[in-house]
Amino acid sequence: MPQRRKSGTGTKRRRDATRKAVAQTSRISDAREAARTLDSKREARPRAPGDRDPFTGELRRRGVLPMLVLHFMSDGPSYGNALMEQISAVTAGVLQVNPNTMYPLLRQLEEQGLVHGEWEHPERRSRRYYSLTNAGRREYRRLVKEVRPLLESIGRSIEEIVREVYGK
Repeated sequence: MPQRRKSGTGTKRRRDATRKAVAQTSRISDAREAARTLDSKREARPRAPGDRDPFTGELRRRGVLPMLVLHFMSDGPSYGNALMEQISAVTAGVLQVNPNTMYPLLRQLEEQGLVHGEWEHPERRSRRYYSLTNAGRREYRRLVKEVRPLLESIGRSIEEIVREVYGK
């Protein structure tokens, strides 16, 4: 029969170390499980048509969207939904902007003094029409110059893909 050890500081230290390791392992596995849960929620989220498109993401990041918004306002005042429809139409649906992108952008442009917004009916919340300010016209001209090389590069890339694949 094996001899039983006396309880002492060595046993207590091992027991404490074991408890600490189990607690730490539980925290790690809980964290991993939480991360997996977040990943599965992220994967399950419905995506907008352009979310998976690298061209669309780059167009948004490189100033194309603000340039288009300012461009359409250069013809006169406009409002969010009309701007979203115009952008979708001019890009043949490649760049689709949702309200969660458009309205924060419009507020940002207004805070920067590039556009001025007025309610259609000030006594109640209705359409908010935005028009370019002088600073907005200058920013539009700057963006037109800055964004053009990117758009030309994308156009050349697409032409090259078409030539490569279709031989045209």
